[in-house]
Amino acid sequence: MDITYKKEKVVQIKRRKYNADGIRLLLMTIPFLLFVIAFSYVPLFGWVYAFFDYKPGIPLSQTAFVGLEHFREMLHDRDMGRVMINTLALSVLSILFAPLPLVLAIMVSEVRNGFFKRLIQTTTTLPNYISWIIVFSLAFSMFSSEGAINTAIDRLGLSDTPLNVLGNPDHVWLVQTLLLIWKTIGWNAIIYLAAIVGIDGEQYDAARIDGAGRLRSIWYITIPNIMPTFIVLLLLAVSNLLSAGFEQYLVFNNIMVADKIEVLDLYVYRLGLVTNDYPYSTAVGMFKSVISIALLFMINSLSKRVRGESII
Repeated sequence: MDITYKKEKVVQIKRRKYNADGIRLLLMTIPFLLFVIAFSYVPLFGWVYAFFDYKPGIPLSQTAFVGLEHFREMLHDRDMGRVMINTLALSVLSILFAPLPLVLAIMVSEVRNGFFKRLIQTTTTLPNYISWIIVFSLAFSMFSSEGAINTAIDRLGLSDTPLNVLGNPDHVWLVQTLLLIWKTIGWNAIIYLAAIVGIDGEQYDAARIDGAGRLRSIWYITIPNIMPTFIVLLLLAVSNLLSAGFEQYLVFNNIMVADKIEVLDLYVYRLGLVTNDYPYSTAVGMFKSVISIALLFMINSLSKRVRGESII
């Protein structure tokens, strides 16, 4: 009886300690929950402006209610078609290049020299911490008509016509995609490196015993083990298809490429803060949010059918 009583006492103490730890962890999350509520959910009350003919300075109670008028206006907005094409094109290009971080992670994991591995990780990850303003300054210094590239071409006598990289509307989608890859590839590769580290080393030992070299080990062990991570990230990227970014295209926007670089977020910004058309910009923002949520649930359903697991 004494032994049973002592065991029950130990279980009760452990349970109380576990509950206390859980409460402390829950309390630690409260500031972050408040942050999310304040900046992600409270602003949703502003969606009400999409249903009124709101003008700045006039109280909402004295503003005419127009219902779905601003949503119907989107159907006749010529700019919406152009903006949607730009958004989808830039998003699809970034998705097509999504395997590059995976390839980089595999290459880094295969490097045996510790110094060289750290050097690659540092140099590829560092651009992620550089703001798009600095990236634009670097790109302008390199690719402007009087930049380093055109200066070198002119002095070498390779061409009399300067390269127009940042002002060429025919290549702006590719240029912006390459800049995005350069900035984010190292950071995205960290996720795959973490997945590679989690692979059981006995699999590689068994493959080595069977005579498999590096390439076969990568093909039959590394890639299959990190493929679930890649699929989840790919599905999330597809669900964010309309979120092509804002800061990058804002700083690289100029009169020569404006028609090809204006994405949905930038269009909402221009409508709301430049032209002061708050109701219509709110309606466009709502349209984007609703479509993104619908895409997320569709991708989640697809993930359940294909992988047997949901992503949310």
